[in-house]
Amino acid sequence: MYRQPLLSKLRRYRPRDDGEHQMYLTLLRFVETEPECFERSLQIGHITGSAWIVNPGGTRVLLTHHGKLDRWLQLGGHADGKPDILAVALREAREESGLTEIRPVSEDIFDLDVHPIPARGTEPRHLHYDVRFLLEADDTAPLVISNESKALAWVDLGQIGRYSTDVSITRMTAKTLARRR
Repeated sequence: MYRQPLLSKLRRYRPRDDGEHQMYLTLLRFVETEPECFERSLQIGHITGSAWIVNPGGTRVLLTHHGKLDRWLQLGGHADGKPDILAVALREAREESGLTEIRPVSEDIFDLDVHPIPARGTEPRHLHYDVRFLLEADDTAPLVISNESKALAWVDLGQIGRYSTDVSITRMTAKTLARRR
């Protein structure tokens, strides 16, 4: 039963292209078949919740320079057993940015991605089944860099390529731009 709310959101979700559709099917099957999908201790992989935070005008997005991965990414993290993935994304967004006023633009899934995480220490290589939500925050509010990050930056959507050429970042940028039309 605890997987049902996420399964309902996933079944309403519409992937943008064939590549995202394949990840969608993979993520959906994972949640349907893996009772421990929200647990970080599941060594094959686990659900994560991410926050694609835009400013009120939808012209800028908040990125973090991830400490361990050394890449510019959206904020987010592990579910740690919590099945409410929107709440996970909001928690991670607050913890990693210091922002207190963050609101969901929608409670529906904005994007999803399945990607490998390299082995590190005793932790084996595994997959993150990442469920992403579109959130909004004031881009003039003060930011606080967490110990998980090297830096935070509000980035104009037209300048994303200077920070990341990751396919999923590019895809979320395109979705954000399409919402403004």
